[in-house]
Amino acid sequence: MSLIGALLAAVAYGVATVAQAVGVRRLAALPRPRTTAAVIRTGWPYAAGLGLDALGFLASIAALRRLPLFLVQSAIASSIAVTAVTGGLVLGGRLARREWLAVGAVVAGLALLAVTAAQGPATRPGRGFGTAVAAALLLVAALLGWGLARRRHPTSVAALAAAAGLGFGVVGVAARTLFVPHPLWQLLLHRHVWVLAAAGVLGTIAYAAALERGSVTSVAATCFSVETLLPAAVGLLWLGDRVGHGLWPLAATGFALALAGALSLAGRAEPAPDSAAGTGPTSRARAG
Repeated sequence: MSLIGALLAAVAYGVATVAQAVGVRRLAALPRPRTTAAVIRTGWPYAAGLGLDALGFLASIAALRRLPLFLVQSAIASSIAVTAVTGGLVLGGRLARREWLAVGAVVAGLALLAVTAAQGPATRPGRGFGTAVAAALLLVAALLGWGLARRRHPTSVAALAAAAGLGFGVVGVAARTLFVPHPLWQLLLHRHVWVLAAAGVLGTIAYAAALERGSVTSVAATCFSVETLLPAAVGLLWLGDRVGHGLWPLAATGFALALAGALSLAGRAEPAPDSAAGTGPTSRARAG
């Protein structure tokens, strides 16, 4: 069931991006002045996309209860493959051979990760781990603040993209280390819940800000790399994430294939030259 949750998250995030792109296109084509009824009737795909984002987020949280970070974070980054295929069908355009090869790499990589990952809850991290996660959250805020304050600086886009990736990575780590109490309402007293929420908000803001000035290809590549590699390392080193005995080569190959495929497909999200209103599948309105 946990693996189904990870795959559901990837599909939900990928389809959500396309649904939001369709909604934006329809809203941009509405004549002015726009009535509320017309906006609701025309823009429902965008609202549906937001709902799918929420579903994907909940599915990823559920998956992280039993699956290691290197698998779940790879699945989330690989949602770009779902966007590429669905976008080609819905928004028009055909995938080139190179893009189909990238989709195949993503599928093969996730399959290898699924069969090599050892399932189980995270081990309780030692003292100081919560402080380290909080420090990572502060770093996200610092990178975001610096990138917004110096938008004309040549490295501001990279800083914002890194802040987004780190923020989404913190969401994954916080979710993986979140132990559900009884009664459930005590979950609101768990500091990792608030770290998770704050990191998701900051990451989403940073990603949107990076896309304002940078290309989707470069922004997504930086974000995907940070949000996948760092949590994977944290899970393996501190949270008890494990690979099946003797399966390290296959796991490493799967991880590399999934990430390389996702990075290759990042360019598929580039908006078309005439999409001033943001008609391409560029959204990433999610929290992890």
